[in-house]
Amino acid sequence: MADDKRGQGDRTEPPADEAALSARLQRLGDRLADANRIPENEAASRAGADASAYARGFRMSTELVAGVLVGAIIGWLLDRWLGISPWGLIVFLLLGFAAGVLNVMRAAGVVRDQSDRLEPK
Repeated sequence: MADDKRGQGDRTEPPADEAALSARLQRLGDRLADANRIPENEAASRAGADASAYARGFRMSTELVAGVLVGAIIGWLLDRWLGISPWGLIVFLLLGFAAGVLNVMRAAGVVRDQSDRLEPK
């Protein structure tokens, strides 16, 4: 124990291995901070992408609700006009739902428009 350097001299200085470990830890922390930092140009594009996603979701939900409402209104009007209640409402409500789902699928790009399928020869 006579050659223990900690027991002798100034105790404010850490041993060399602890200083090296502390320096490595500091460099690692700096590298992690740099890796987690979002570049300024990507931050603006990410905010635009989030707004675009909200707009797309709102459009799709509006397409579905509009299809159902239009089908229900047409069915209700046919019921009143022809006196076939509730069959007009039931049939056109289902048709409106199918049209709304088809419009959502078109907006999402799952199904192409009919005009895109017909190619002139």
